[in-house]
Amino acid sequence: MTHETIVHAQAGATSAVLTSWLLDRGLEGLGQEDLLQGYCAELVKLGVPLYRLSVAQSAFHPKYGGLGFDWYRSEGISREQYAYSESPDEGWLNSPFHYLLETDQREMRVRLLDLEAPSRFPILNALKEQGATDYFVAGVVLDGKTLDPLDPTNVPEGVLMSWTSDGPEGFSDTDLRMIKETLRALALALKAAANRQVAGDLLAVYLGRDAGRRVLSGEIQRGSLQQVDAVLCYFDLKEFTSLTERTPGPELIAMLNDYFGLAVSVIQGHGGNILKFMGDGILAMFNLASLSESVAAGLNAMTELRREMDTKNQARAARAETTTGITIALHAGEILYGNIGAENRLDFTVIGPAVNLTVRLSGMHRSVGQSLILSEHVVKMAGETSHDLVSLGRYMLRGVSEPQELFTVYEAN
Repeated sequence: MTHETIVHAQAGATSAVLTSWLLDRGLEGLGQEDLLQGYCAELVKLGVPLYRLSVAQSAFHPKYGGLGFDWYRSEGISREQYAYSESPDEGWLNSPFHYLLETDQREMRVRLLDLEAPSRFPILNALKEQGATDYFVAGVVLDGKTLDPLDPTNVPEGVLMSWTSDGPEGFSDTDLRMIKETLRALALALKAAANRQVAGDLLAVYLGRDAGRRVLSGEIQRGSLQQVDAVLCYFDLKEFTSLTERTPGPELIAMLNDYFGLAVSVIQGHGGNILKFMGDGILAMFNLASLSESVAAGLNAMTELRREMDTKNQARAARAETTTGITIALHAGEILYGNIGAENRLDFTVIGPAVNLTVRLSGMHRSVGQSLILSEHVVKMAGETSHDLVSLGRYMLRGVSEPQELFTVYEAN
């Protein structure tokens, strides 16, 4: 029996075990980090002298273009997100991963034991200094266009992986054959994990964190509504119509993104959920463990947002950028939360009298001369609070049968 036959038989037996493990984990829906942690543990268990695994995977996310995972035998798994960039990072350009794409190769091996001069790849020099002896890198394209030339500036959906050994002789032929034979199963399991992550990310971005989670968990039937007590917030920009007439389009969009970015950050930072963007406004909800907790979170978020907007406007004015003010309405009440719409177009949103009253409050800012308006129900539920809640008087609101006492939060300058 030849050496090659023995290697093939040994690799085949271990490959079948590892492939089965990968397929089972993929079917279970294991996340990427847990999958890679388990994969590395299985390799070590099978006798592979694995020191490090590095994975770069393309992402479908509005902020991040790729994901990176690094596993070290002594440290476990770590994760990094790579933001979109017009100019590629030097570390990426000088990496074996980029070289593989640039040269349209699918794999490359570098025996670090045999390196007599420094490598052109800084990571290999660093790994050799750490005691690494062997390095193998491979890539798998996941969009089916495996015959197309690869473009490192426009990477297709896929995964790039490298395996580093610190064994005395590096990787054996059996080790490498097993890694190669199980590579597609690993890539497939990673793709399954990534697809679920993509679904969760996109649903959270487009529907909101809570609504996205609910839809992903199966709340997808039209008319499936939940009755909840929550605090609703309506955030709006002042004089937006006149701004659109005198502000160039790109500048207007940049301004909206700047203000909305701040508002979303503050609202989510206090446990709130963004329900939808409505032109130049945001409808948000605080639905914590109790209504009193939701009221406290809403009050804290809105007073912080009012202060932060003042700071942001000062910074924008210093850069000679367009500025505007904001209005905020806060109301607490019972709402219906869930799927509403047609069979082929649903919206996960809120309806009910509390929603209507919140919108009506937002139209009272000019009448009362205040940027932050609270309903009397918010004030009742606030109880003992450090906020100075001041009555603005009783008003009749359009579409509301009874007069409503309105309040604001006083803060000394």
